[in-house]
Amino acid sequence: MITLKTKQRIVAKAIKKQKESAGSHSPSILALANQFPNVKIKVDACFLSNPYASKLFFKCLQQDFKKQNKFQDLIQYYPSQNAIIAQLVAKHLDISPQNIFLGNGAIEVIQAVIHNFVRKKIIVNIPTFSSYYEFAKEHIKVVYHQLDKQNNFTLDIEKYLKFVKQERPDTVVIINPNNPDGSYLKFQDMAYLIKQLKDVDNVIVDESFIHFAREKDERIKSTLKLINEFDNLIVIKSMSKDFGIAGIRAGYGVMSTAKVNHLLKNGYLWNLSGLAEYFFRTYIQDDFQKMYEKARVKYIDITQTFNNKLSKIDGLNVYPSQGNFVLVELTEGSTAFDCFNKLLLKHGIYTRNCSDKIGLEGEFLRIASRTKKENKKIIKSVKDLLSA
Repeated sequence: MITLKTKQRIVAKAIKKQKESAGSHSPSILALANQFPNVKIKVDACFLSNPYASKLFFKCLQQDFKKQNKFQDLIQYYPSQNAIIAQLVAKHLDISPQNIFLGNGAIEVIQAVIHNFVRKKIIVNIPTFSSYYEFAKEHIKVVYHQLDKQNNFTLDIEKYLKFVKQERPDTVVIINPNNPDGSYLKFQDMAYLIKQLKDVDNVIVDESFIHFAREKDERIKSTLKLINEFDNLIVIKSMSKDFGIAGIRAGYGVMSTAKVNHLLKNGYLWNLSGLAEYFFRTYIQDDFQKMYEKARVKYIDITQTFNNKLSKIDGLNVYPSQGNFVLVELTEGSTAFDCFNKLLLKHGIYTRNCSDKIGLEGEFLRIASRTKKENKKIIKSVKDLLSA
């Protein structure tokens, strides 16, 4: 069983205090580095992103801004308004620009949608990303739908539909693949589910991790193509996960024209930075997309190999995942608190302690896949920890 030494426990308690001040989200490695300079983080397996796509984007950034005056223009001039950038993204997504709302990160899109369109009651599957229930206003009733641990936290569609019919919410949230467990519904199941929810005012589908999911082939199976068929559908996408650009703050929502117009008229006309606009302009280029697709497929292969190796380690129950992360349950008696801190303080591996996740009973960590080299360090560290 994993135990902390006295000095480690003192630091662990201080880190826990910082985590609590950050709410339900983990402190960034920059925040940890500033607060705890003696803690050396070698691998950030908490932040969920494709490191190969990050490298690709940073290479483009370096090439495009070799001349100082070009970068200076990016900083000193106003960026385009939301609707103008939406026109660019629309061509890439092959949907109408009137259906696109761009956000200062997906988190802004989530907040805008929850604050503007949820009227009385929202159903949220648990465990899940906490912002969907944290952003609900005081008068909104949040109803939790517990995902079954015995079913690997995969949504039971018919059971869920029965629950929705019973509760009669005006809004439901489905994250696919789900965070923190990576459970996934195939496109045909999502299409069926959305069709059955046609009487719900807002069906929010968060596809922030859809680029890491694999069905029969490499193609991305997004529900975006259903947006013209279902006026109540809202699809939300974070770009941080695909490209490792959390600092840029870029995300989007696809929804009805009426909803987009409402948001643009209520405070979101000019919400993106020049750097976010540069990202989107780079993102939609054909040459960039071809290079990104290679990086995406490569990363999926590396991630699935990583998941398989983790699942073979004694003392862990690794849940099936179609995200770029896995939810692991400690089965040998250790606590998630001790395991998280031991990995960090002894091995420099930063993971996500899921003890604060509503809907999880047990000792859980979420571990992100990184580069092939970094994943080897994670596997070795976890093995060493559990065999000690």
